[in-house]
Amino acid sequence: MHMTDRTLELDCSKLTPTLSQRLAAGLAPLVSLFRGFRNRIEINALHDLNDTQLRDIGLSRADLTSAFLASTFFEDPSEHLTRSARNRWRLSLFRSYEE
Repeated sequence: MHMTDRTLELDCSKLTPTLSQRLAAGLAPLVSLFRGFRNRIEINALHDLNDTQLRDIGLSRADLTSAFLASTFFEDPSEHLTRSARNRWRLSLFRSYEE
């Protein structure tokens, strides 16, 4: 028998997740919920800033209010604020090119 005649069959198609992978997958929704709750607390702290400070980070009071109104309790409102700040930055960039 030659070495090339032997074949080794590996069953690679049936990978079972390890305990740590299963644990991470099970805790992912809880971590996401915690992150959304923590971001809500941080957004509430943004209400303490004045309008000039909010404008410096690309937001307005209306953005803060609409972030809470547009998201449910289990959704993360920070995504809405990020979109608002990016859109405002793009508009200001576009207006500076027009001038």
